[in-house]
Amino acid sequence: MKVAVLGASGRAGSEITKELASRGHEVLAIARNPDAIPAQSGVTVRAGDASKPDELADLIRGSDAVISALHFDVPAATLLGALRAAGVHRLLVTGGAASLEIAPGQRVIDTPSFPAEWKPIAEGGIAFLDDIRSERDIDWVFFSPAALLFEGPRLGHYRLGGDRLVTDENGESKISFADYAIAMVDELERKAHSRERFTAAY
Repeated sequence: MKVAVLGASGRAGSEITKELASRGHEVLAIARNPDAIPAQSGVTVRAGDASKPDELADLIRGSDAVISALHFDVPAATLLGALRAAGVHRLLVTGGAASLEIAPGQRVIDTPSFPAEWKPIAEGGIAFLDDIRSERDIDWVFFSPAALLFEGPRLGHYRLGGDRLVTDENGESKISFADYAIAMVDELERKAHSRERFTAAY
């Protein structure tokens, strides 16, 4: 499968790029700073700015799917417009955990312990998810990670969830970037979700 990864130089994007290449996919790794992307077999690196939809459409044209590992300073409408212009019909988004529920009607962002300094970024992710939910032409998924996404070993396992935060027996919600990447590429290949959000954690 030919897959374009946006934000391929970041922590999530770099692990997703690596996982895709290890499974034999043809990867187009796009970043504003392409020099930060290491050379890998099966990976073509290109400079690109996802906030410029015409430029992005030219880059991703011919891809089977796009995986966005961007921050939420690029609105959903901009990305969706670029995909439509390029004729790409599948989008997988690296989301945030803040909008996941810990109880009916109570989201992670609503808890007293949620850091105030994280709220602007988290609210961007929530707005992106709200905007993309009405999309009916492009087949999208929004993959919220665990509450703690960290640099750690590739364990090769995870548990899936929907709109509810996944926690372990100690009440912790966490996953490494490497295992998050496994779950993302599994979703790409298996297409278990369509026009919905899901999550994963240990």
